[in-house]
Amino acid sequence: MKDRKIYCMNNISEKGTDVFREGYELTDNIEECAGVLVRSADMKDMEFPEGLRAIARAGAGVNNIPLDRCAEAGIVVFNTPGANANSVKELVIAGMLLASRDIIGGNEWVRDNASDANISKTAEKAKKAFAGTEIRGKKLGVIGLGAIGVLVANDAVALGMDVYGFDPYLSVTSAWNLSSSVHKAASVEEICAVSDFITIHVPAMDSTKGMINEELISKMKDGVVFLNFARDTLVDEQAMGRALESGKVRKYVSDFANAGSVTFKNTIILPHLGASTEEAEDNCAVMAVQQMQDYLDNGNIKHSVNYPDLDAGVCDVEARVAILHRNIPNMLSQITAFFGKNDVNIEHLANKSKGNYAYTLVDLSHPMPKDTVESLKKIEGVLRVRRVTEPNL
Repeated sequence: MKDRKIYCMNNISEKGTDVFREGYELTDNIEECAGVLVRSADMKDMEFPEGLRAIARAGAGVNNIPLDRCAEAGIVVFNTPGANANSVKELVIAGMLLASRDIIGGNEWVRDNASDANISKTAEKAKKAFAGTEIRGKKLGVIGLGAIGVLVANDAVALGMDVYGFDPYLSVTSAWNLSSSVHKAASVEEICAVSDFITIHVPAMDSTKGMINEELISKMKDGVVFLNFARDTLVDEQAMGRALESGKVRKYVSDFANAGSVTFKNTIILPHLGASTEEAEDNCAVMAVQQMQDYLDNGNIKHSVNYPDLDAGVCDVEARVAILHRNIPNMLSQITAFFGKNDVNIEHLANKSKGNYAYTLVDLSHPMPKDTVESLKKIEGVLRVRRVTEPNL
């Protein structure tokens, strides 16, 4: 296998970079890299070097990466769904407890009265101001039942909450992992109508931007607690500010500090701590490295956000070629015709599509013709061709 260089745009856990096999090395020169590892660095305006094959985001959100531009350049973008799920889940549970009991207010009172020699007696009188409610027996609505949403729902059940979940795109894996005690809501509106606490766990997309708007908030129970540990863009924060002012929403707990939310009353705003644990950073880094290495060495794609997943196993054939192309008719027949014309037998061909883009892996029983890359790239709609098993290509 060929040697490869990897560029890190952020500090990436050594537990991840140590996973790279011998022959990989980290470089400070992005122009010579085959892959980029990134966390939160903004890549939207970057010019990508010609040799860049893959970008792996050590985390779930990819709004810092220009996905369409990468797809057009034949650059596969990975993320690491589920790797930081437990870290976020624990903070969501903490957020519910902080919102139901005025723990922060009580702690601030103690600090403000630290000079009181009789603070133990004074505290007995003052503590009534920080009384709250228990979460046991309360109704929790979970919007989005992916890796994080399922963990939140299951733990809330274990804590004695009555949990409702809604996800129109519930995966088989999530369905298997979800507690049977979770009620399956028919709509977001149903979640709003029944829940004392609501937590949202959906991806940030054009279709979900501002989905928690004034109309939806009006359908929530009076005094609801809303938790947002997904993305701040999911919530129309001006509408949320008005709901907090009126008391419609009792508490807004968000992991995203911005100029709007930090000025609202009755909020608990955190500085994006959801995935900021040592364990989550390690897990994300390991997963990102494993995915990138499998793609560069074997051509396999897992957890890509701009190309389809496809796994042809470890490459142990004479030759393997990877073709990234647009999802248009007659593509496969043109690819197979090239190899047939050159009397090269195809041992295995796999093809998957995702939206406007598709991916084809071809295993051959003979060495590739020398003009494989150049000839296949001439086919209209082909964006990139890689000789997976051959060096320096």
